[in-house]
Amino acid sequence: MALAMAAAYNPLPKCREADMNPITGSRRKAALAFIFVTAVLDILTMGIIIPVLPPLIEEFTGSNAGAGWINGVFVALWAAAQFVCSPIVGSMSDRYGRRPVILLSCAGLAADYVLMALAPNLWWLALGRIVAGVTSSSFTTVFAYMADITPPEGRARAYGLIGAAFSGGFVLGPVLGGFLGEISPRAPFWFAAGLAGVAFLYGLLVLPESLPPEKRMAFSWKRANPFGALQLLRSHHELFGLASVNFLLHFAHHVFSAVFVLYAGQRYGWGPWEVGLVLALVGALDMAVQGLLVGPAVKGFGDRAVMVFGLFGGALGVACMGLAPNGWWFAAAMVPNALWGLSMPTLQSLMTRLVSESEQGQLQGANMSVASIAGVASPLFFGAVYAATVQPVDFAPFPGLAFLIAAATLFLGGLLGWMVARRAAEAEARAEPAFPPP
Repeated sequence: MALAMAAAYNPLPKCREADMNPITGSRRKAALAFIFVTAVLDILTMGIIIPVLPPLIEEFTGSNAGAGWINGVFVALWAAAQFVCSPIVGSMSDRYGRRPVILLSCAGLAADYVLMALAPNLWWLALGRIVAGVTSSSFTTVFAYMADITPPEGRARAYGLIGAAFSGGFVLGPVLGGFLGEISPRAPFWFAAGLAGVAFLYGLLVLPESLPPEKRMAFSWKRANPFGALQLLRSHHELFGLASVNFLLHFAHHVFSAVFVLYAGQRYGWGPWEVGLVLALVGALDMAVQGLLVGPAVKGFGDRAVMVFGLFGGALGVACMGLAPNGWWFAAAMVPNALWGLSMPTLQSLMTRLVSESEQGQLQGANMSVASIAGVASPLFFGAVYAATVQPVDFAPFPGLAFLIAAATLFLGGLLGWMVARRAAEAEARAEPAFPPP
């Protein structure tokens, strides 16, 4: 669905297209097609190994309990690698251009999956997960590429379509990985390597550069290290507020990666088949929201209002999941939860308007670092909360407590987003610069 929409999608008005960027006509269509295909393949390759990575770890450890602990460590290694490398990758794309960074990432991802397919022990597998965290930092450059070729008023829709492409890969990946895993635990890794290799060759032939040399910024380790990159988010009051919303959004989202499978099995008796169906439903709803609703919603109500509405809608859906008395109610709560998909593309769009063209890569690197911090802390937190509810202890007697905390986190993000949006709107109404640098 996302790819078909991408083929017909042109976010730039024709009268402004040549003024905004030299990528026009057929070259522009080829570039857009590559970005969306790459988005699908990146998530598809990650999703393919979900069903087989824990069993492969268990094969090495010889223990189910040990495999669970090691798998958690691998998740943390992947997130930590993203935290360190995302700002570096983003700053490199600001200096050397988007094209070489994206192509090197695709090639590195292909080599990484070959490494994991051949891994003789856990140490090699751990190295593979670290390299995967580094190469997946190319997400920052994909978003920066779209910012280069899309005017501010079209970015929310563009990011929504990228999100829809991600969701499409998320739906297909685990299903395909499970099928290939029946052949061999290592077959999905070889298939993922092949897909990443195809993406590299495809991009080598069709992807033009989006950042002209005169708009590039000199590389600096001061900006490229994760803590230096985060300084950019403090350069503008509205940008800092939106970055805080970004952290809360990602923190709440990891309740699913941390406890969903365990919670669904413990409370509703769901097995892999039921869990797979629900994940497919999540992906399909997210594709519909980000691919079909973001553009019209932003056109009618504006980025800020749609972002806030999406956060509150997501909070309602996650709260309903925590309170659901049975599996049918839990699945039904996926519908309001899908409104969450309105918040990410609009949040990204608002943030790209607050930095210069030469800082788009650095901004996306800083955003990925924020998401990575949440990716390390949130699973540990929600895992501990879930463990407390299973035992249970006096302060955590309710089994759905982790989801209720996630809902409260999203609600807080909605309140913060509303406050930031209101201040920005008031400043714009006075025709003043919104939130001058502190």
